[in-house]
Amino acid sequence: MITKELEEYAATHSTAESELLNQLWRETYLKVLSPGMLSGHLQGRLLSMLSHLLHPKQILEIGTFTGYSALCLAEGLAKDGVLHTIESNPELVEIITRYFKASTYNNKIKLHIGKALEVIPNIEGIFDLVFIDADKENYINYYDMVFNKVKPGGLILVDNTLWHGNVLKKSDKGKETTAIRAFNAYLKNDERVEKVLMPFRDGLTMIYKSR
Repeated sequence: MITKELEEYAATHSTAESELLNQLWRETYLKVLSPGMLSGHLQGRLLSMLSHLLHPKQILEIGTFTGYSALCLAEGLAKDGVLHTIESNPELVEIITRYFKASTYNNKIKLHIGKALEVIPNIEGIFDLVFIDADKENYINYYDMVFNKVKPGGLILVDNTLWHGNVLKKSDKGKETTAIRAFNAYLKNDERVEKVLMPFRDGLTMIYKSR
């Protein structure tokens, strides 16, 4: 949503990513299809900061990809905290587990492989923070499924809510664009929460569960 030069300027004036995260970023771009799905430096630092502010005991991430965002979110976990992360693509397990094991958060992260709609009901407990970044067609389903699992005062983050700016293109009738528009409209009318759709990266919506 901003120029590459401005993004690079912002990155150089933000806290640096760790060497492990940088290695994961490089390997993802070298070896994995659709590497742009990775959160990256700026969004990773934002996820880390929000996690530090909340100091969550339990985090749920829907959509692990190669594990970059999970490692960032784990940075702010409480001492006895745990992060559950769900990935539907078993081909990514090797790279995910390798980087989780190389981090200091391995014993705090639980990786679930499978369809999120089937996995979520089997995860016990209440979440302080949820990050939704998976198949767009199920955004409303994921939101509804996790809502009662988020404590009052908790935070739900939803990625890609501007979808490359395509939400404004009336000619775009693609299923993913249509799903993002539907989710944004659905959330707009939810009076149980406070929300801000930020024009950050590909659109990041912050949702505060007030009641």
